[in-house]
Amino acid sequence: MILDSFSLKGKIAWITGASYGIGFAIATAFHEAGAQIVFNDINQELVDKGLKAYEEAGIPARGYVCDVTDEDAVQALVKRISQEVGVIDILVNNAGIIRRIPMCEMSAAEFRKVIDVDLNAPFICAKAVIPYMIGKGHGKIINICSMMSELGRETVSAYAAAKGGLKMLTRNICSEYGKYNIQCNGIGPGYIATPQTAPLRERQPDGSRHPFDQFIVAKTPAARWGTTDDLKGPAVFLASDASDFVNGHILYVDGGILAYIGKQP
Repeated sequence: MILDSFSLKGKIAWITGASYGIGFAIATAFHEAGAQIVFNDINQELVDKGLKAYEEAGIPARGYVCDVTDEDAVQALVKRISQEVGVIDILVNNAGIIRRIPMCEMSAAEFRKVIDVDLNAPFICAKAVIPYMIGKGHGKIINICSMMSELGRETVSAYAAAKGGLKMLTRNICSEYGKYNIQCNGIGPGYIATPQTAPLRERQPDGSRHPFDQFIVAKTPAARWGTTDDLKGPAVFLASDASDFVNGHILYVDGGILAYIGKQP
């Protein structure tokens, strides 16, 4: 049956930074497809928050504290997961940050911090799991790349640079390790309605839409913000056997923004 190729039954999935938001939604979808969920976050408070959310959703999950920019800590965590849960079949590099600062007002230290979390950390995590995947004979790595892999915008120079680099890291992992039956692909979310973007979607005192909300809806052929549910199907596809001959690809889940020049004024 073709639908069997989308099953994640028996797979172990590690989603970084998955206490809430996009990572949590992807983990939920993986659970529904049969995977065992492992996640990490930067501190115990966030891990506890995530464990509570998974428990309320009826999802058995293992949560660990780990800074994904710390190579030694990541190597130790992957070894621990392999001992306590099993060898990781699926890695989702979801953890990330953004700093909205005009480029000439941004310090080099602030720029490096974004690069460290959004680009160096996926390299560190992928590097840690790949030898285990080679030993197991298969593996799936999904990098959350963003539309900023393709577009620039005011105040996000570091984020766009990191995500553009992550797109190319995705392609290079494919190039180096595809022969070991490891598929590395990316998901590029469009503008997603999350608690973090809620202030940008609040109605104004006169009942009108927030200017940024108007801008995004006008630029999106789907005429709406995406939801975390919109990312579930693409993530399951890229984590499953159904995508075994899809490698080095970035799947943009953006409602059509990248295909659209916009309305004539």
